[in-house]
Amino acid sequence: MKFCSACGAPVERLIPDGDHLPRAVCTACKTIHYENPRIIAGCVPEWQGKILLCRRAIEPRRGYWTIPAGFMENGEALQDGAAREAMEEALANVEIGSLLAIVNVIRAHQVHIMFRARLLDTNFGVGPESLETQLYDEADIPWHDMAFLSVDFALRRYLEDRRAGREGVHSRDIDWQDGRIITRDR
Repeated sequence: MKFCSACGAPVERLIPDGDHLPRAVCTACKTIHYENPRIIAGCVPEWQGKILLCRRAIEPRRGYWTIPAGFMENGEALQDGAAREAMEEALANVEIGSLLAIVNVIRAHQVHIMFRARLLDTNFGVGPESLETQLYDEADIPWHDMAFLSVDFALRRYLEDRRAGREGVHSRDIDWQDGRIITRDR
């Protein structure tokens, strides 16, 4: 941010009184502009034991597989965002179930929140952000072509829980340090 969205004056990065982090502060009206993580909402849609995956048509990770997920919109609940993403990416009608995973993607300033979901019918298809969609048996999931570490984590926990007959909530932090991926389960 270079200019204040309230008055248009330049901003400078400084730590405001009573704060502990540098913020963009307007040089004229003194408005403090906070930058907060973006929330990604998604789901693992299941139909008769198979998992619906989408192959991405957009960057990042074009051509790789993912579950339906994307940025939340203002004015929507997490579950509604996850259902909307399933419709946008896979033209899929889903019933959102229990919370599955929360993944903090530290360096990207994102929080990925994934739910279990039931695919309501097999009338899914290809949305504008997908190259293809497909139902996969567990043994056939293209693990080596997964788009994101957060999706890999959520999907593996989903399948482990399903085999164990439970519905746990899982959490992981993903960060990068010295060019290496660092993960921490919570």
